[in-house]
Amino acid sequence: MVTLVFVLHRRPGLAEEEFHRYWREQHAPLVRKHADALGIRRYSQMHTLDTPFTEAIRSSRECETSDYDGVALVWFDSLDALGAAATTPEGQAAGAALLEDEQRFLDLERCLIWLTEDHPVVEA
Repeated sequence: MVTLVFVLHRRPGLAEEEFHRYWREQHAPLVRKHADALGIRRYSQMHTLDTPFTEAIRSSRECETSDYDGVALVWFDSLDALGAAATTPEGQAAGAALLEDEQRFLDLERCLIWLTEDHPVVEA
């Protein structure tokens, strides 16, 4: 499996609650709609929780405070499968639709994105 990791930062002026609502209620169904065309096997949204427990974990590791709003994880069977989906007319249209929607709620210049190879260590 190959996982696309997308660290998200909301657009300036977009309230945190509105960002999370839009991402869950508008963008998620759009990803679901285009999953087959893009070869997506799984899609998960990790919404940030700003709690005292979060701050305690950061402090114990001397980590900086983050202003990111969440992480999207998108799984594909392989790099070949990801590449193949991106070359079809359906995949290209789906990718364009997702990008257009992302521009509505993300500050793309401040987001981070990369591909990873999945090496599960602990599984339920």
